[in-house]
Amino acid sequence: MAGDPAPKRKPRMRSAGRSGVRPESIDRVIHERVRLGIVSALAGAPALTFVELKSALGLTDGNLSVHARRLEEAGYVECKKGFDGRTPRTEFRLTAKGRAALTRYLDHMEALVRTLRDR
Repeated sequence: MAGDPAPKRKPRMRSAGRSGVRPESIDRVIHERVRLGIVSALAGAPALTFVELKSALGLTDGNLSVHARRLEEAGYVECKKGFDGRTPRTEFRLTAKGRAALTRYLDHMEALVRTLRDR
């Protein structure tokens, strides 16, 4: 309609100076708080069970399931389902792709912090 205000656009951050680091290029799969927690926890252990991750991160079953599935779809986490006796057991491992993505993410965040501190 005439007179309606223009739709608001999400502001994009500019390049962070000479470093060439661009905040909008952050890996959105890992950047989400819960997924970063999952990947970080898995980076420090060969594998963790669903129960261990849920307890360590203080998540609900549904929340952990959704975020773990997203990481699995991205190829960052491997999920192995089985049984421990008669009890279902789900185990997660960080893949090589996931470890590389976490390293890139951390390097990116460190570069942003360095650039902002140098201003």
